[in-house]
Amino acid sequence: MIKKAIRMKLYSGLKEDYAKRHNELWPEMREMLKENGAISYSIFFDPETDYLFGYLEIEDEEKWAQTADTEINRKWWDFMADLMETNSDNSPVTFDLEQVFEL
Repeated sequence: MIKKAIRMKLYSGLKEDYAKRHNELWPEMREMLKENGAISYSIFFDPETDYLFGYLEIEDEEKWAQTADTEINRKWWDFMADLMETNSDNSPVTFDLEQVFEL
């Protein structure tokens, strides 16, 4: 298992919309994530900064990287683009975070 952490930026005041969309995650999106090696995926919100912190446990980096090329993932990015900072292809702007401690 590989642990990953990322940071993303939510537009101010949109936490409820973001949470609602994720709570209603499309079944085909959930299936695609599992098929591409997602063991677990959690997202946390910092209300002081509007940053999102994603924590993932995946099977394999190469397998996980393939999620970006799926039709359902690109549809999800388009669906979420109005809520957060994105790149030109509507993928979320993400920053990998370095693990510095584990108990």
